Amino acid sequence: MLTSLLVKAEELTALVSELAEFRRTTPADDVTSALVNANVDGEALTPAEVASFFILLVVAGNDTARNTMSLGLHALTEYPDQRALWLADPKGSGPSAVEEMVRWCSPVVWMRRTVTRSTELAGTRLEEGEKVLIYYNSANRDEDVFANPYDFDVRRSPNPHVGFGAAGPHFCLGAPLARIEIGVMFRQLFERLPDIVSVGEPDRLRSTFINGVKHLTCAFTPTPLSR
Repeated sequence: MLTSLLVKAEELTALVSELAEFRRTTPADDVTSALVNANVDGEALTPAEVASFFILLVVAGNDTARNTMSLGLHALTEYPDQRALWLADPKGSGPSAVEEMVRWCSPVVWMRRTVTRSTELAGTRLEEGEKVLIYYNSANRDEDVFANPYDFDVRRSPNPHVGFGAAGPHFCLGAPLARIEIGVMFRQLFERLPDIVSVGEPDRLRSTFINGVKHLTCAFTPTPLSR
């Protein structure tokens, strides 16, 4: 399976590299053209960098959103009172519920950063060049930031979670799209399968980096639209 995955990744890289070269000479109104023809202070992305960025967009935009949806449904099953609140006021609770799902699920577990200058963080001295790990799931349950952080609350406000990364250059590029995707998915689920629930524990991905779900068994009453 790993060999097959690597082969597919190489094929995708070759495809994007070919497309990037084509868009350098034949630009259009698309993301690839914007990437390959961008020039900041005399620097432009190489074909390999464009391919890596494209794969990042494809994988990150797919993996994190779907895992948040799966774990979000499981959270709604474990907290039926919160599900009832959302269903009672879909428009009013929808946006805050989506944010709470991202906080609760924290689809990316950690990210490594490099210290750029000597500093001190929470009493710990950090020197330039040292590596630090950011654990998003820990930050999203910080008792100094969140009231009752281990409660799933679809009306939580404020909700300064870092599920999309902290504010700044590393903030998730696809955050607006992810919010829309999650909101639309649950709006459709509630309309078509209002009693859908998860059954048992999720079959989780064995990963220290991605809080992923391989399988999530669900139960619901079939409707004409779901058959």
